[in-house]
Amino acid sequence: MLLFVLAVAAAAPAPTSVMTTARQIDYAGFEQLARNVRPLRAKRLVTLDRFKAMAQSGDDVILDARSAEAFARGHIAGAINLPLTDFTAEALAAILADRTRPVLIYCNNNFSNNRRPVAMKAAPVSLNIQTFINLAAYGHRDVYELGQVIDFDDPKVGWVKALG
Repeated sequence: MLLFVLAVAAAAPAPTSVMTTARQIDYAGFEQLARNVRPLRAKRLVTLDRFKAMAQSGDDVILDARSAEAFARGHIAGAINLPLTDFTAEALAAILADRTRPVLIYCNNNFSNNRRPVAMKAAPVSLNIQTFINLAAYGHRDVYELGQVIDFDDPKVGWVKALG
């Protein structure tokens, strides 16, 4: 009897949730996307001077994908916040309706301070990498990344500190 139960259990189809998850989480697709985005990202690393000039043009938007808490503690002046964990097609469309609009990004690892609100992340999982890949996945092709390590206390950065 035990052998019969085990045989039936082994022949049963996988639970639906496992099949749904496999269709909704595509690691191979992510790897392909990352490979495709890599050469574009390499061409879109900009200096602080260019980053600031682009931001001042009025056409570009500075997107800070750090947590809302980190953003509230300090950010580059003029930045808007949408945490990476909140990226969806709808959320991005609400703040970046025009996918052709240039987007400027930065993250904790752009700063030499290595303290809150910009404590460094492990380099392979730097938020800039994930943000760039995610923006590309959602159809944003005109993304530029701050390509320098800077001190957020440098007045040239235009860092907005938390109030209080």
